[in-house]
Amino acid sequence: MKLNRIIKLAVLIPVIAACDDMFEPGIEKTSNFETLVEVPKYAVGMSSYGYQNLPYQGGSADWYSDVATDDAVSNDFNNQYLKVGNGLWSSKNGGINPLNQWTDRRTNIQFVNRFLEEMDGFKFADKPEVNEMFKYQMRGEVHALRALQTFYFLRAHAGYANGELLGVPLLTHSETAGDDFNVPRATFKDCIEQILKDLEEAREYLPYDYVDVKNVADIPEKYKELGVDNAEDYNRVCGSWMCHRISGRIVAAFEAQFTLFAASPAYSEQSGVTWDDAAKKAADLLNTIGGPSGLDPNGNRWYNNLEEIRNYRGKGNPAEIIWRDQVGETNGLENDCYPKSLGGKAKINPTQNLVDAFPMANGYPITDAASGYDPQNPYDDRDPRFDLYIVHDGSDFGPNRSTDKIKNTELINTTVDDKDNVDGLDATKGGAPTRTGYYMRKLLNEDCVLQGTGGTGGISAQHKYYARIRYTEIFLAYAEAANEAYGPTSPAPGASYSAYDVIKAIRERAGIENDQYLESIKSDQNKMRELIHNERRIELCFEGHRFWDLRRWKANLNEEVKAMKIETSNGKKTYTSVPVKNEVRDYKDCMYYGPIPESEYNKWSALKQNDGWTSY
Repeated sequence: MKLNRIIKLAVLIPVIAACDDMFEPGIEKTSNFETLVEVPKYAVGMSSYGYQNLPYQGGSADWYSDVATDDAVSNDFNNQYLKVGNGLWSSKNGGINPLNQWTDRRTNIQFVNRFLEEMDGFKFADKPEVNEMFKYQMRGEVHALRALQTFYFLRAHAGYANGELLGVPLLTHSETAGDDFNVPRATFKDCIEQILKDLEEAREYLPYDYVDVKNVADIPEKYKELGVDNAEDYNRVCGSWMCHRISGRIVAAFEAQFTLFAASPAYSEQSGVTWDDAAKKAADLLNTIGGPSGLDPNGNRWYNNLEEIRNYRGKGNPAEIIWRDQVGETNGLENDCYPKSLGGKAKINPTQNLVDAFPMANGYPITDAASGYDPQNPYDDRDPRFDLYIVHDGSDFGPNRSTDKIKNTELINTTVDDKDNVDGLDATKGGAPTRTGYYMRKLLNEDCVLQGTGGTGGISAQHKYYARIRYTEIFLAYAEAANEAYGPTSPAPGASYSAYDVIKAIRERAGIENDQYLESIKSDQNKMRELIHNERRIELCFEGHRFWDLRRWKANLNEEVKAMKIETSNGKKTYTSVPVKNEVRDYKDCMYYGPIPESEYNKWSALKQNDGWTSY
C-alpha cells in the first residue's frame, strides 16, 4: 500500500537536494537515521523534501494547465490537461487526473513532520551558536513548507460533500505503522486554520530576507539572542546564498495568495476568510516596496530580461520576483513551444479567446465601440502586451541577433492556404502546426537556437528561470480583494492605494496611456471586477493560474474555444474567428472542485468523496 511506502521512506531516506545551488555537493544517497543526525548535509537534505512538487520546481510544466482552459490548446493530443478540458477528468483508478496530489503531498508532508520531530537532535555545525541558528532558521522553513504542501494538497482535493466544505486529512505528525489511517477529511476551515498557524510559526523564526550583513548591528535581534555575534556566522546561515529558500517575505506573499483563494466565491461561505483579510495580507507585503510606486517597470517582461537573468545566477532576485527557481541553461520550453519553422513542436497554442482579452492600445476592450478595433486588421494598435506574449500572423520571432552562427528572426505566417507554410493553421507540411493560428511567446528565451535551424549544427540553450511568485501577482491579488471589500477607489486599512490605483499602474507599465476606459469605470465595482479578472488573465497567462482562477471564481468553464482562420485572395487577407477543431470544453458542475482518488476513497471508509464525482 502507498502509505506503507511512505512510512518506510521515513526510515530509509533518499536525500535529494531541492536546488543545485542550495546544497553542495549534490546528494543522491540512501542513509539511515543515525547518519542524518551526524551529517549536516544529509539532515538538510531530509528537509528538502518539503520543496518537492512546488510550482516550477525542477522545471515542472505548470504552464500546461492553461490548455485545460479557454486560454490555450495543445497539438499534443496525449496531453492530460487537454483531456481534462475535453471532459475526460476522472477520479477512477487508471483514469485521467493530472491534478491528483494525494500521495505526493502526503509523502512531502511526512518528511517535513519527521524533520520537525527530530531536528533538535541534528547537528548542523560544530559551533554551538551557529548550530542553534541553523535549527532556528530551519524550524521556520519547514513550518512554511508544511503550510505550502498542505495548501497544494487542499487546492487539488477540497470540495463540498453533502453540503459541507471539506478539505484534506490534516497531517501534523509523522505517520508510523501503528497509526490509524482510516481518518476523515478535516473541514476546509480547519485546514485553513492549520495553514495560518504554520505560517505564523514560520514568521517567528525566519529572516524577512536573506541578505549578507557587514556588521553585528545589522543582525536581526532574534538571532543575536541565540548568541550569534559576528557577521560571518550570520551570513553562513541567513546570507544571500540562501536566496532560493523560503524567507519571511515569501511567507507574506504566500499568505496573500492563500487568503485570496480562501476568500473567493468557491470557498468563502465556509472558509472563515474574507476579502478584507485577503486585501490586508497583500497590503502588508506591498507596503514594503512602497505600493504601486514600487512596481517594477520591466516586470511584465521578467522572463526576457536576458542580461539580468545571466547576472542573477546563484544570486538574489530582480525587482519583480519574490520567489523563483534557480537560473539554468535550458531550451526545454523553447523546444516544446517554438513554431515549427524554428525547430519547435508548438505544443501550446494560445486561443482566439485569449487574444480577444487584450484591449486596444487606448485601453478599451475590443468589444467597445470606442476602441477602434477593426476585425480585418485585428493585430493593429493593440495593447503592447499582445505582441510581447503571443506570436501571431506577421510576428517577427526568434533570435534577436544575427551572426555567422545565429539565425536571425523569422516572419511567422499562419495563413491556411499557403501550401509551403509549416506554421499555418492546421498545416500538414512538416507536422506540429498551430491549431489556433497563434503560438506562445511568453516565457520563451528567443536567443535559443534549436537543432537544425541555425548555423551551429546543434542546440544552443540559454539562461532561464521560472517565477514561483511575482509582485505583479500580489498587486493583482490586492486589487481583486480590495475592490470586493471596499470598492474600486477606497484603500484597504493600512494601505494608501486602492484597486483603481493598482490597475492604473499595471496598465501604464504595459504602455496604455491616457486610459479613458479605466477612468470611465472607476466608480463601478462590477466593471472593475471584470477588468481586474481580465488583467489577471493577461498578466499571468501561461504561468499556471487560469485553471485555478476560473474555479475559485465559479466562472464559466465551458467557453467555446476559438481559432483565427486567415485566408488570402488576390493578395488580401481575410480574418475569420472559428471554433477549434475537435476541441469542446466539457466540464460538469462538480469539476469546480477536484475529486478524491477512487483508490483512497475505496480504501478508507471514513473518507467522503466530493459531491458528483462518483460518476466520473
